[in-house]
Amino acid sequence: MGTHKNYSFLSKFRRHVNSSMVLIFFTVLALFCANIPAVKDWYFGLWNTPVAISIGEFNFFSHAGHTLSLGQMINDFLMAIFFLSVGLEIKREIRVGELSTRDKALLPIIGACGGMLVPVLVFFLVCPSDEVMQRGLAIPMATDIAFSLGVLSVFKSRVPVGLKVFLAALAVADDLGGIIVIALFYSSDINLMYLGLSALCVAAMVSGNALKVRSKAFYVTIGLVLWYFMLNSGIHATIAGVIVAFCIPATLKKGTGHYLERIRVNVNKFPVIEVDELHNAIVLTNEQIHTLKSIESAADKMISPLQDLEDNLHFLISYIVIPLFAFANAGIDLSNMSFAGLFSGVSLAVMAGLVLGKFIGVFSFSWLAVRMKVVSLPEGTTWKAFASVCVICGIGFTVSMFIADLSYSGVQGAEVLLDQAKLGVLSGSVIAAVAGCLLLNRTLPKSL
Repeated sequence: MGTHKNYSFLSKFRRHVNSSMVLIFFTVLALFCANIPAVKDWYFGLWNTPVAISIGEFNFFSHAGHTLSLGQMINDFLMAIFFLSVGLEIKREIRVGELSTRDKALLPIIGACGGMLVPVLVFFLVCPSDEVMQRGLAIPMATDIAFSLGVLSVFKSRVPVGLKVFLAALAVADDLGGIIVIALFYSSDINLMYLGLSALCVAAMVSGNALKVRSKAFYVTIGLVLWYFMLNSGIHATIAGVIVAFCIPATLKKGTGHYLERIRVNVNKFPVIEVDELHNAIVLTNEQIHTLKSIESAADKMISPLQDLEDNLHFLISYIVIPLFAFANAGIDLSNMSFAGLFSGVSLAVMAGLVLGKFIGVFSFSWLAVRMKVVSLPEGTTWKAFASVCVICGIGFTVSMFIADLSYSGVQGAEVLLDQAKLGVLSGSVIAAVAGCLLLNRTLPKSL
């Protein structure tokens, strides 16, 4: 059982590593497009392109009667799909993964709490006491799971599995914290009618769970309606993705044993084949074809809707949604910024929050919990190696960029503040990655 769990975790680990390479490419491409005169105007104009899916007068991509731009569609709709994937991962980890038991979950959760609280405090202390600037307090809270695990992958087998699991679980807990912050602090102008319609959608999905509805199409269809209602309710539309994720059933209609027995009975209907007959061509009867289809159906039903949807979303999220988000949001026009600007205002506050705040928060909270004997260090690691991984937690990127956009869009001086925040996210993430790599190289064993 332990070997199977390790294999499953390492498989997910490799997936995140591959997606991190794609993410880096599109981040660099965005910076290139935003600073090359020949394509700069095209790049910034592209995100203002109106997007519509219309039936008569109704436009699915509209808010308060206004058509969403391509940039808004990416940040509101595609990121809702991203948060659907995040929600599915959180739910799975809570039920059967690294957050499923007290012993597994406590250290990452404690570390994540420190990694969210201290960066906010650092931002508050470093950023000028300007009400508009202080809207970005939550920007350095996040840890990017793809980038951070991508950094760990550089050291391959030198990294104890316990450290990889800790970092992945902490990033998941961080995402949950970010979702709560978005729901509580980035909602405005609540429309009670649309809020009520949203509640009806949630009630329909909860009822579907109670009635053992296991059709993914049922939940996804209602989820699309929920997204539109939430977009127009004043609560940030991406929260719809999380709500749908927590409504997706994680259990089977009749239990695993039922389907395993059905497969076993059907397989036994086929004749035993001798070794020397394995390559003989066999023409199946209609009854045998029906039996094979029954086996296929039972095998499909053994996978819960939650796990099946999470697996199906992987390619879309890793290779389309997140790269497109990075391409749309990482482009910063550096011609309007000076190097000195990195060490003042929002840029410095975000960078300090990620580089110093995340490390201090994650390490200090974890150290205190271990010293109090509430938890223990991950198996096979040392304090020095653990501290190095805490530095990597400062790689914010995806969710930090997203919160930056929520923080400064629509406020006075939004374009300048948003660029400063993005520069702080990029710089802080790069510093955390490089520093983490250097420290890991010194603190990890030469081989395991």
